[in-house]
Amino acid sequence: MTISVELPKTNLLVVTSDKGYIMCGALDVALLNEKLKDRKVIAGRAVGVKTIDQLLDAPLESVTYEAEELGITKGTIGREALLKMI
Repeated sequence: MTISVELPKTNLLVVTSDKGYIMCGALDVALLNEKLKDRKVIAGRAVGVKTIDQLLDAPLESVTYEAEELGITKGTIGREALLKMI
């Protein structure tokens, strides 16, 4: 599923799978890794993206600990990360 929300001066972009999601720079990976660690969220963040296609083609700038356990690391392309989340 893709979600794109046009906000004043920015867009909120998310692509989800059954296990996790990738998102634009609005995603707070540190919050997920630290304060919400018990939720074991699988997610990755790409910065500087303005469209869903850019999000899918961008290298991830940061990922959660749970994403790392699936082999998704910083620099993984969004599409590749989603395939590992299936």
